[in-house]
Amino acid sequence: MIGEGPAFGANPSFFEMVGQQGLGSGDAGRGGEAPLAMPHGTTILALKFADGVVVAGDRRATEGHAIADRRMDKVYPADEYSTVAIAGVAAQAIEMVRLFQTELEHYEKVEGEQLSLEGKANRLSQMLRGWMPLIMQGLIVVPIFAGYDLRRGAGRIFRYDVIGGRYEEIDFHSTGSGGRDAKGSLKKRYTDGMSRDEAIQAAVEALVDAAEEDSATGGPDPERGIYPTVYVVTREGADEAPEDEVKAAYEVVQGRREVTG
Repeated sequence: MIGEGPAFGANPSFFEMVGQQGLGSGDAGRGGEAPLAMPHGTTILALKFADGVVVAGDRRATEGHAIADRRMDKVYPADEYSTVAIAGVAAQAIEMVRLFQTELEHYEKVEGEQLSLEGKANRLSQMLRGWMPLIMQGLIVVPIFAGYDLRRGAGRIFRYDVIGGRYEEIDFHSTGSGGRDAKGSLKKRYTDGMSRDEAIQAAVEALVDAAEEDSATGGPDPERGIYPTVYVVTREGADEAPEDEVKAAYEVVQGRREVTG
């Protein structure tokens, strides 16, 4: 059983320890066929601002051409100073996030300190490579990892390819089915040293632009009270932006559009 024997407490990597016990998800489904229809998460993005990073995602999950969920969260805190945003097969993505959260907590308990932000980004890359059998079946997850680097005193953004390749972005990044449209919007609005309000507005506008071009991306829905999930990560930690703040950002974006016609 897990927890028995000296090897349990000696390994600072929870992910590797689980694999040693034969309980990892990397071998799940080996040799089987991927289900034909399952919920997928879509557009996610991250951008830097003066005090850190803003990470956001739309709320729609699709199942083929149908809407599977209108209120799915695609941005999660990884630990106190970092977040993970997910695009791809929803069930696998959420399981990956939970395992990653546990991995970071386990490391901190064993080692007595947190991994560096770059170390966390590397661990997520290794986890993605560990899921290769599922990836080969088409069960793909493409995350964005972003957080505040206490050693550098700045926000940082990391993107990944489907097999775990890790790349750092300078200013902003978006991915998912509406990622290209969101990136075009961010390119238009992004400036160095943006304020928190400006960064949240840029993130919301990028998701609105993506939703207009991509049917799998859900735009804000004021009638149902559905707005993007937005996290703000600074030296003070990672916190979800209040719904009222995201709603106010959406209203500014809509007001700007009405003025410009």
